[in-house]
Amino acid sequence: MAVVNQRWLVLRLEAPLMAFGGIAIDQVGPVRDFPSASMVVGLIANAFGWHWCDRTAHQDLQDRLVFGARRDREGIVVTDVQNAQLAKTDKGWTTRGEPAGRDGASYGAPHRRMRDYHADSSVHVVMRLAGEEGAPTLDAVANALAAPVRPLYIGRKPCLPAQPVLPETRRRWVTASTVHEALCAIPGSHEMRALWPVDEGPDSGTEVDRIVDMPDTRNWQTGLHAGWRRVVEGRLTPVAVA
Repeated sequence: MAVVNQRWLVLRLEAPLMAFGGIAIDQVGPVRDFPSASMVVGLIANAFGWHWCDRTAHQDLQDRLVFGARRDREGIVVTDVQNAQLAKTDKGWTTRGEPAGRDGASYGAPHRRMRDYHADSSVHVVMRLAGEEGAPTLDAVANALAAPVRPLYIGRKPCLPAQPVLPETRRRWVTASTVHEALCAIPGSHEMRALWPVDEGPDSGTEVDRIVDMPDTRNWQTGLHAGWRRVVEGRLTPVAVA
């Protein structure tokens, strides 16, 4: 089979705190090591200024998205323990443009929850869109991320980027045949943990740690997370820094 080189857009995710949200149970919100498909879609949608009810646009983007990520700087995981005394008359802020009211008979105890964050981490993402005839194009995505309609955040709303999500122009694009090759093409100085789709790089050998079914896609019509991708978690060594 002939090797077909693809053009990949490079994203740099770096912030004092980032949240690659995992599966939340009750009041506990953990983080994954790598961005989810739904998070990348949400980041791009925010850059375009899409409304949450633009469900078809979100779903089409997720269906076309091909991406992988690597951890350039590991950082640490910190847990934010949040406590708030809420009354029945208190209202919550939503992204739907309307306040959220509260129900229930008892508000005697404080509302408590725990949220994990990646602190002082740096992650690179490479992405392309299947089906060049579709909209948006990869160039349109790059333009939106360079001049977003709304402020961008990485996972949760308090997680504002420490620098632009797109690197400087000369490092914004790489050419490679697979996600794995594209991740390796971004200059770096050491071996890094990485994630790529199972058909977008090696699936055996010394670089591979494990193959998992990652439940990170959203059904944008219902607003619920549903579905999974088979991905490889492993290690790679990028090209040397020029």
